[in-house]
Amino acid sequence: MAIPLPVRAQAAASQLAFWLPTPVRRAVAGRPVRIDGQDLALDAQLLLRLQKIARAELVRGSVERSRALLDQGRHLVSGRPIEPVSVRELAIPAPDTDGSAKRSFSVEGGGGGMDGLPATLYTPVGLPEKSPLLVFFHGGGWVIGTRSSHDNAVRFLAKHAGVRVLSIEYRLAPEFPFPAATEDALAAFEYAVAKAGDLGADPARIAVGGDSAGGNLAAVTAQQALRRGGPVPAFQLLIYPATDFARRYRSQDLFAEDLFLTDVHMKWFERHYVPEGTDLTDPRLSPLHAEDLSGLPPALVVTAGFDPLRDEGEAYAEKLAEAGVDVALRRQEDLIHGFINFTGVGTRFREAVSEMAGALRQGLSKVH
Repeated sequence: MAIPLPVRAQAAASQLAFWLPTPVRRAVAGRPVRIDGQDLALDAQLLLRLQKIARAELVRGSVERSRALLDQGRHLVSGRPIEPVSVRELAIPAPDTDGSAKRSFSVEGGGGGMDGLPATLYTPVGLPEKSPLLVFFHGGGWVIGTRSSHDNAVRFLAKHAGVRVLSIEYRLAPEFPFPAATEDALAAFEYAVAKAGDLGADPARIAVGGDSAGGNLAAVTAQQALRRGGPVPAFQLLIYPATDFARRYRSQDLFAEDLFLTDVHMKWFERHYVPEGTDLTDPRLSPLHAEDLSGLPPALVVTAGFDPLRDEGEAYAEKLAEAGVDVALRRQEDLIHGFINFTGVGTRFREAVSEMAGALRQGLSKVH
């Protein structure tokens, strides 16, 4: 899809701002920000300042408007499509939970729908057959976000980690509230294992991962797969995951405002995703509340220092470690929520995602 000219111009201006001399960028961004012993990266602070000037918000008004704004805003921060990466569209059979054999899902840019869950397979050019594969679930609070909103983030991981990535269009709330997304996520992982040969993947090296809401779905998928007694992911890439709806954490108070994801946004997402009367300790919703985490696959948990979700993500990493799971925790202490999508501006965001890609490559290389 062609990017509208005004959006292209805004994107160019936004990217140019990050190449201004440091004193100029500091003048635009404002005085340094230090909270909880952490210094906010200049790139992050400049991005927040530019978003404030443009009156850009993660959530604004209705669900439909918020989705449209995210789709438009992604062009300002994600950069040019990363190449060479080939893409193939496919459909994953949807889980049969309502008595019907199939469900129809709308496809972006298409006329009508397709049977099953839409997905995109990203393959770095030159990658051999039987390579590792990451089943990826996009963020967006289970309400907004699409494969398109995370297209360049996924391309980045595919190219720099040397893996195929299967990006999933799971059902969104409020049209499909909890637990619909969790059912779709598990179905996608099971499909990837069953069809590994068709996807060019090694069935023994299939990971799950995602950011924010997608990190939640990846953690839940690993737990559900283990509980079912079937194939289990080889690795978990949990990027600032939401893990606990039942408790309020200190980081939610420290970083409640003006840092991209706000407390108001989090409540808006929960209101749309979680039906009234739901048990907030249900592990399919709050994976931190699973009674036993032993036996889960190795995990990398990545958090951002200036993120309301920081503490619950780190609490999940700690609980994994206590259960004997091989887990690495990496806090990018100078960054904000959402940084996986900001690789098109500045340098700090790319550094963080490059580190993540390297860890994913290493984690999957250990699997035999």
